[in-house]
Amino acid sequence: MKGLILQNAYYHTPSTDYQGERLAAELNKLGVYCDIKNNDFFGAKIEGGNLKNAAAGYDFCIYLDKDKYLSYALEKCGVRLFNRHEAIQLCDDKALTFLYLAGKGIPMPKTLPGLLCYDPSAEILKDTCEVLEKELGFPMVAKQCYGSLGKFVYKIDNRAELQKKCGELKCTPHLFQKFIAESAGRDIRVIVIGGKAVAAMERTSQTDFRSNIELGGKGTPKEIDEKLKTLCEKSANLLGLDYCGIDILYGKEGYLLCEVNSNAFFGGMERVTGINVARLYAEHIIANAKRL
Repeated sequence: MKGLILQNAYYHTPSTDYQGERLAAELNKLGVYCDIKNNDFFGAKIEGGNLKNAAAGYDFCIYLDKDKYLSYALEKCGVRLFNRHEAIQLCDDKALTFLYLAGKGIPMPKTLPGLLCYDPSAEILKDTCEVLEKELGFPMVAKQCYGSLGKFVYKIDNRAELQKKCGELKCTPHLFQKFIAESAGRDIRVIVIGGKAVAAMERTSQTDFRSNIELGGKGTPKEIDEKLKTLCEKSANLLGLDYCGIDILYGKEGYLLCEVNSNAFFGGMERVTGINVARLYAEHIIANAKRL
């Protein structure tokens, strides 16, 4: 078997590079060679009215990117992606994640999808802010629908801040959520592979309501209790994910799903828990690629 690990050509950090290198190393130990490539070789093209696969010769592709056009093209060409195109698309858009999981027994914070505006000069209506304040109260959280590592997530404390943030986000896909005070500065990150919760850590921050490791949060190993296990595994299976990192908040009445990241970095999890996440994912990939 031979695999392709596909990365974004324009975004490289120690965490992104670690992801590909660790997976390639663990797959190699299991007898599977992998090429690590940036996506700028244009892995698919339309020629003569047909879709051509420029990534032929690989048994599978570990898709460490969020480019929905290339993932769709490769999958249409018959390439087995880890994760699959639809799962990546559902997780990349935070509003779409919540809308898809709604009504499926997944507890989530109260969420209002942001109103999309197509005129940068348009003024925010007073009624918009009044409804948001009535529904969510202060503080509330605003999130851009696209973004990772805790970026583009904002706490809004009053009407003036809400008016300003609505203006800043009006032409960008976004959403608003109830602020979960019990979970301020702490959450749980759970790694799910092949529908099974395999590792978890509690993340805490003394300086920010967000607890992401990349923003200075600290991680400690977390036991995966039955309720946490059920919530994370059910969410991952509903979304059709081979691999993901799920962020869980502490609510008054129990766990709440915060976000699902189809390309969650696992370096921090490996360091904190000592669990070889890359090996577990490599084993899952090999077992499922062989079924094709």
